[in-house]
Amino acid sequence: MESSSLTGDPPATSRPVLGPDAPPRRTARQRSQLGEAVYEELLSRLLSRKLEPGARVTIDVVARELGVSQTPVRQALGRMEVEGLVVRVPNAGYRVAPQLTRAQFEDLVELRLLLEPVAARHAAERMTPERVAHLETLAARMAEPSEADEWLAYAVFARQDAELHDAIAAGGGNAAIRDALARLHTHVRLFRLRFQTRIQTEAVDEHAAVLAAIRAREPDAAAYEMRRHIERSAERFRAAFVDD
Repeated sequence: MESSSLTGDPPATSRPVLGPDAPPRRTARQRSQLGEAVYEELLSRLLSRKLEPGARVTIDVVARELGVSQTPVRQALGRMEVEGLVVRVPNAGYRVAPQLTRAQFEDLVELRLLLEPVAARHAAERMTPERVAHLETLAARMAEPSEADEWLAYAVFARQDAELHDAIAAGGGNAAIRDALARLHTHVRLFRLRFQTRIQTEAVDEHAAVLAAIRAREPDAAAYEMRRHIERSAERFRAAFVDD
């Protein structure tokens, strides 16, 4: 597979994140949106394997390709480092981190099964109507068709998936569970394993079942649907290891 142009000349299909007529001085909101756009672009390249494991990623080259300053690129790569997607190399920028191994994957699934059904149970018991409404907004956004490049759309979906699961954990009110799940950076790590349209469509349906149980204040059903979702998700991603 071809190596990413982040280590060489920019590809013909590179999309500047910001247009040439954009104002030089930006609001905090614009800077946040720019940083998110850079992150999603880099994540889409990683998920599509344009950025292979071990590939070098340098801040100045990425900034030139995307037509932005080095600041949002540095922020995006710092975020990806925390998520275990890239590794900082002294005096050499960053390199793309290795994929999850089969053993790491199974450990991750086991831990999710211990924590996330409990979080969903608590969410059904404790979530305020306002938090439930926010959860439904997130789920509806994930179900909307995207006009973006399929890999960019996949990257956005991975980020939204993480946001939805975090909102459920937050609504459950157990800070320790939420923090433990956040430290796993589960979603972006799993979405690196393989691309398949049904991963998105089936996840949307499974999320709807979890949300219905939370909305109905049915703790047992919420825990069951979350466990079912994690188990089905594991089966979808486990297919990435068929050649092991």
